[in-house]
Amino acid sequence: MVLPDYKAGSLVNLMASIEAGLGDETPRYAPLSGLAPSRLRRAKRVVLLVVDGLGYDFLVRAGGDGALHRRIEGRITSVFPSTTAAALATILTGVAPQQHALTGWFVNVPALGGVTAVLPCRPRVGGAPRGHAGVDAAKLFDQVPLVDRLRARSYLVVPRRIAGSEFNTVYGGRAERRPYRAPRGFFQTIERILREPDPRQYVYAYWPELDGLAHEHGIGSALVAAHLAEFDRAFEAFLRAIAGSGSLVIVTGDHGLIDSGPDRLIELDRHPALASTLRLPLCGDRRAAYCYVHPEQRDAFERYVREHFGERAALVESRALVEQGYFGLGPPHPRLLERVGDYTLIMQGTWAIKDWVAGERRYAHIGLHGGLSPEEMYVPLVVAEV
Repeated sequence: MVLPDYKAGSLVNLMASIEAGLGDETPRYAPLSGLAPSRLRRAKRVVLLVVDGLGYDFLVRAGGDGALHRRIEGRITSVFPSTTAAALATILTGVAPQQHALTGWFVNVPALGGVTAVLPCRPRVGGAPRGHAGVDAAKLFDQVPLVDRLRARSYLVVPRRIAGSEFNTVYGGRAERRPYRAPRGFFQTIERILREPDPRQYVYAYWPELDGLAHEHGIGSALVAAHLAEFDRAFEAFLRAIAGSGSLVIVTGDHGLIDSGPDRLIELDRHPALASTLRLPLCGDRRAAYCYVHPEQRDAFERYVREHFGERAALVESRALVEQGYFGLGPPHPRLLERVGDYTLIMQGTWAIKDWVAGERRYAHIGLHGGLSPEEMYVPLVVAEV
């Protein structure tokens, strides 16, 4: 298992370097050991490209002699869990899950009516986004956006389909939105921003396509490798186009992925005795699942997991994960314990666990993330100065 290095080697420390270099306040976390804030202070423009699903091991294996691979300066850890909701919240707020308390794709938020898919801010099954139902999304997204603490004109470059989500609206803060529609619009949009006559710029740009392809086809598939090669060529052309702009371009991922399969999936409806011990659906993700157990059923729950799952899942009391710093350092969010359940199942090897609730469409994923394997936890630190 690879644990997050919140002291000086994780995504939250990367964001601390950016905050220390471009802001006035002292970040809550220490800067990244491999990226001094002074390096960011010298840059007129700082661009952070987040490629969803870009793991370090994957880039080293599939990146060939491409522009990204040639500019790797190191590897850093994601956060725990190694999943998009937790990692992007860290990137947009500059604090770890210990503080922002977005602990997976599905989070139990009683103030919003129960189990919520946090990025679209929707109930787990059916219904409009919570915000459309008159629920205040600030009850879920309650940290100060990183861009609101920077002394730079900030921009948010995200796909048009998610540009207006509650998550991006709240955590995009006062950044100017520059949504893009087609894949080729991604780098073109950033190029146009860098031509603006701003004295100082910070650009956060998010590319989700690699992760989506990896979920469907597998991170080891030829299709995903071809996508990386295409993105790499576009990245190299982008660097040529912005040469001389005084930009520091950082590329990283929110997490990596592993490949799994149906023979490595524990489906809860095949374990009714275990399901009967739970008072809520599973929360979190397939590789790190939070279990809310009826108090009188705790012994039965523990016994069943140990007898039937064996080495396929590590069973840990969630409170212990908080106390041991899996989610971050320092005082926890007051709702953190409420959002991680009584127990966490950290899946081992390439195993996953999933439940299905009434009305939910079943789907299969090959590429998975959320766990503590090296492939999921390590992401690259790619840096280019142009």
